[in-house]
Amino acid sequence: MTDSEQTKIKSIVAHMSVATNKSELGIIVAEEVLKYSVFELQVIGGRLNLEIEKLPEPYRHKVRNYFRDQIFGAHHVLLSRYRNGSFGKSTEPFQNRELFLSYCQMIPDGCTAWSEDMWKNPEIWSPKHRLFYYLIAAFTMFVEDLPGHPVGMPFPGGLTVEKRGKEYFCPIRDKEKDVFFSICNFCPAKQT
Repeated sequence: MTDSEQTKIKSIVAHMSVATNKSELGIIVAEEVLKYSVFELQVIGGRLNLEIEKLPEPYRHKVRNYFRDQIFGAHHVLLSRYRNGSFGKSTEPFQNRELFLSYCQMIPDGCTAWSEDMWKNPEIWSPKHRLFYYLIAAFTMFVEDLPGHPVGMPFPGGLTVEKRGKEYFCPIRDKEKDVFFSICNFCPAKQT
């Protein structure tokens, strides 16, 4: 990551961390996401599809739409709410502001934690693309109070993300503790 990329990511995260409620964060995230070009969104989608294609069948077929919904379904909801003014109508606080701030602190290092050398076209992939993933997850987990992975998403072994009453449960919630850049460490779901 270049110094300018690192500085830009840190600036975005600093801006996010001053949000005092869900609506403010929704606006900040939406305005950052709107800066991504169509080409950048295509690169992100292409990369997502490559990652999905690496998965074995029949799991790949079962999980494909959940991964797409996790990123691009949430992207659509975020921009729809931003454009219709939903975020300006509430001052609802974060459920756990300290957890949100910890999430923000993780993002700059999380954007560079992956090796990009194995990808076909590493020259068009940048930490900004990984940032998109973290921005969308911030919206999902801290504005919407939803699990990072969509309800119903299957995992190997047949378990899924579930909603029981008003609570969410995930079979992998506590399995990623050693992976500092995993969104699971910040997810509002409870371990199944």
